[in-house]
Amino acid sequence: MATLALDSNIRSISPYVLGLRQVSQGSSELITKIAVGELEIEVRASGDSVWAFIRRTGQGGLALRAAYLAGDFTWSKVDAEAGEAARLTVSSAQGEHLIVFRTGGEALEHFRMTVRLTPAAPITIPFMPRDLYPLDADGDPLCARGTVEATQRGLNGGVLYFRIDEPAFGNVLYFQNLTAMNDYCRATKTTPDGAVGGEWPELGYLLPTPDQSGTPPTDALPAGKEVTLSDAILVFRHEAPPHERESARQFLQMLGVAYKMIDLPHTHYRDWVDRAERTLRDLDKAPEATIEHYGHRYIHPYTAAEYPDIMVQMSIVAAVHSWGKWRGEPHPLDAEFKAGLDKFYDPKLKSLRRYLPNVGKDKDADAVDSWYLYHPMLNLGILALDGDKDARKLLLKSIDFGIKAAHHFNYEWPIQYKITDFSVITDVAADGRGQTDVGGIYAWVMLQAFELTDEKRFLDEARAAIDAAMGLRFNVNYQANLTAWGAAACMRLWRITNEQVYLEQSYVYLGSFFHNCEIWESEIELAVHYRNFLGVTCLQDAPYMAIYECFDSFVAFERYLDDSGPDLEPAARMLIAEYCKYALDRAWYYYPDALPPEVLSPKQREANGHIDRKLSFPLEDLYADGQQAGQVGQEVYGAGAAFIFATRAFHHVEGAPFRLYCDQFVRSMERTGDKSLTLTLDGGETCSAGLSLVRLKRRKLCQTRVTTIGGDVLRPRDTSADRIEYRVPANGRLVLNWT
Repeated sequence: MATLALDSNIRSISPYVLGLRQVSQGSSELITKIAVGELEIEVRASGDSVWAFIRRTGQGGLALRAAYLAGDFTWSKVDAEAGEAARLTVSSAQGEHLIVFRTGGEALEHFRMTVRLTPAAPITIPFMPRDLYPLDADGDPLCARGTVEATQRGLNGGVLYFRIDEPAFGNVLYFQNLTAMNDYCRATKTTPDGAVGGEWPELGYLLPTPDQSGTPPTDALPAGKEVTLSDAILVFRHEAPPHERESARQFLQMLGVAYKMIDLPHTHYRDWVDRAERTLRDLDKAPEATIEHYGHRYIHPYTAAEYPDIMVQMSIVAAVHSWGKWRGEPHPLDAEFKAGLDKFYDPKLKSLRRYLPNVGKDKDADAVDSWYLYHPMLNLGILALDGDKDARKLLLKSIDFGIKAAHHFNYEWPIQYKITDFSVITDVAADGRGQTDVGGIYAWVMLQAFELTDEKRFLDEARAAIDAAMGLRFNVNYQANLTAWGAAACMRLWRITNEQVYLEQSYVYLGSFFHNCEIWESEIELAVHYRNFLGVTCLQDAPYMAIYECFDSFVAFERYLDDSGPDLEPAARMLIAEYCKYALDRAWYYYPDALPPEVLSPKQREANGHIDRKLSFPLEDLYADGQQAGQVGQEVYGAGAAFIFATRAFHHVEGAPFRLYCDQFVRSMERTGDKSLTLTLDGGETCSAGLSLVRLKRRKLCQTRVTTIGGDVLRPRDTSADRIEYRVPANGRLVLNWT
């Protein structure tokens, strides 16, 4: 038999590719045909599989495996239900598969395939081949050429983004709805870790199966109980993007289509004002929260653990400052925590240092993570722009060293270096990349300095940093909040320069951010006790979501939307607003008193203290695979979350007996009468928002009425003595009246 010659872009193939090749070039049984836009879909049965062949005339296509079966099988078409393009059942020795196809194409053509299995007996599945294969014009999976831009990372969203160049089929987003796989994963004791990806031409979803060994696992799918094996959504664009910026915009646009198709978890009202007040009490009174040096109070990074550092101090200072603005008067801790900031400044280096001068010998006092140099400056900039003269002075006498570091590393920062001579301690992470998104936060700091001083050199630095990151594509993200600030910096640069390339580059940062989002709700193991939907893993290779990155990204996205306008890609606006909405709900579960005791890890990372459920400080880490939470520690430096969420979600209404809560950003709030308000919300056009009227202390709620600007009356979803809750459109204007 002759050896099959492979294209140079294919390194190896599995027997399943060869099997598909034989099917596509031989005979198979036609089950049904479906059309959507320019796409023609044929559902066919072969020797061991049911396939959906998706083609565009003369431009190749895709083969999507609907079912892989052991032994003979029979199929039958059944009546499609509302919204379905086709429905069929497949009977075999292992049970009955139900396969449902749905299509749409109002803006972008999309195709959805949901596969459910009712086992005939308790079965284990040791292996299932991947489900997606690109095809050339003749149906050959070995001759189509293309590029995979992004695949699922860890337990983030089940995303595969690629294009087929030869033939010119175009751009494809494959999205596996991992929420639907909870029952399967719980039964089989598996997780969908990196389940969506593959090696060209064998792509798509690899059903999670237990590790095989001499004594394989026996966790089975129960007989007679239907379980979802796949819920795949494919979104198509016929033109391949010309550059990374357009590729990122199309990714966001196509992801937005898939997002609208899945069932979204409900959000809940969270009393972040009460949480903030409890946090302030614990910051002030709990001995585990602070320590005294040089006559000043400094914040422990973790409960009674780790040395004070400038990033931690500034994070809390900026958040408490925000709380004071919202309350109308500074909190005493604001001035108290600011008082010792100068001790972090090294007059010889003319830079802020990470630690105080008296840091213990167990720390390298000269070591600094690249992002740690700039994040304190960002928070100093926030204070300075609010009129804090001391913060302005400290920022401007530190910023030139930050520029010197950027120039030394040519805007490509390592993981860690010595601040004294820039010698590199850790160059790159395990994936071979340094801190690729530090340029984003650096650019934001430079833009703050430009706003403060009107010195063009700062604007030039911001541009240089963003320009240097072009070409990273989906590898921009190193740490989620830095990536979010990079997006905000791009948007601000666009506003200042009016150069379209910066608006477009913001989509690259956003694409990388949402590539690292958990766009599914896990109910695996202990994760059933908390929420993870739209949570972002803190680092590009981290196994957990972290509270600090969560709320700092929230702040960055608020700034991004502030600077945006009608030119912003609608899908980008929607995804950002939805991230922030779910953050307000999801972040509540970082607090140990919101979790059952068994969810909390009994041990924390060495030197990171302990967990105290009585303290209103959040845990650092929550896991989509249901591991115990708080393994890293309880973050005192994450305590700013409560102040950030409270001051953004709760709005004062002068003279009213209530405070207004909204889990979408309120773009404007105009008093149009003695007892009426007009609100403008800034979320996704087809999304919803939670709007609550929360009774003030010693006041009584009154009769209220909420209408859309078109006059539609919205009924309350829930009413109590303390709160009236509405579900309202997330985008547009509303009118609130009360008596």
